[in-house]
Amino acid sequence: MSIRPIYLDNHATTPTDPHVVEAMLPWWNDQFGNPHSSDHWFGWTANQAVDEARSSVAQLICAEPNEIIFTSGATEANNLAIVGAARARHPHRSRVVVSAIEHKCVLESAAQLGREGFAVDIVPVDGDGQVRLDRLSDLLTDKTAIVSIMPVNNEIGSIQPIDEISKLCVSAGAWLHCDAAQAPAAIALDVASCGIDLLSLSSHKIYGPMGIGALFARADIQSSIQPINYGGGQEQGLRSGTIPTPLCVGFGEAAHLMSESFEDEAIFLRQLRDALWEGIRRISPTACLNGSATRRHPANLNVTFSGCDASALIGSLQPHMALSTGSACTTGIPEPSHVLTALGLSLEDAECSVRFGVGRFNSMDEIQNAVKMLDVAIKDLSQAVA
Repeated sequence: MSIRPIYLDNHATTPTDPHVVEAMLPWWNDQFGNPHSSDHWFGWTANQAVDEARSSVAQLICAEPNEIIFTSGATEANNLAIVGAARARHPHRSRVVVSAIEHKCVLESAAQLGREGFAVDIVPVDGDGQVRLDRLSDLLTDKTAIVSIMPVNNEIGSIQPIDEISKLCVSAGAWLHCDAAQAPAAIALDVASCGIDLLSLSSHKIYGPMGIGALFARADIQSSIQPINYGGGQEQGLRSGTIPTPLCVGFGEAAHLMSESFEDEAIFLRQLRDALWEGIRRISPTACLNGSATRRHPANLNVTFSGCDASALIGSLQPHMALSTGSACTTGIPEPSHVLTALGLSLEDAECSVRFGVGRFNSMDEIQNAVKMLDVAIKDLSQAVA
């Protein structure tokens, strides 16, 4: 009998929750109507399902349903938020600020604006992965259009002080965008109380289906944002195209489940993560934790195994355990993680670093077995090098 591989890469994607799959099933076959078909029952029913899903996603971040724009994922939402908002505020505001540890799609969106004539400012982080608020304050001016800083980092799990960042943005009249793909399982989100203007979400990071995400856009600024694709004017005129009803329903159910289980799940994830870290320290006393030991995602570990090539370690564990060296969205790029080097890690240490992401469907037995597998793999690699 084959043993099921241990999946510890939940920051790359999460398995779709069975409740989510069940909620989606009718919308593939029996209730297949186009939610934009306003002349018949099939369209009305699909549209109602999309509206209910929109409400569930809005509730997850304490927003209003009309502030949720469905997209194909967080990458599209990030592009729409950053590029669409900056272009709308130009020419009076011609500067964009992003942190040094943002997701590649945020950095590339900012780079595109740079090619269009915007000035792009990169705010550094400290050794724990916390944004340098003093440097952010220095960078903000009355020319700043938008600031994009993720509340929870996708590689090292660092949690940012969004309240303080928001106050700095307000003082300069800059809009604050947050790539919150990793945030719902880590922190409670309230866009109004946090002073967030724009926020991106991804379904497949919270046990929903791939291919669907959302942009929260504050109601009073929606009409100012420029769309980045054009068509029938769906989604408040900001994102044209037919909305995929089954995926929206799945996203809504995933958001609902996350809202209901957030506190208990965070405790459970932290227990798994801490047990994993204790096991790693036992088998590899020189292992170093990257990022803050306290202000981090409850499911995240990013560990440097000094002298042990991360790619070789992960390869030696296949097909028995799923880990990663960093963001799945940069797979194939032959360079060390920009997040780790921004913390001050050397290129050598960055190449010896592994990301662990525990999840809802992991167990303590899996964690214990993972530690045993790591122990064997690290020893075998050390002997091979010697």
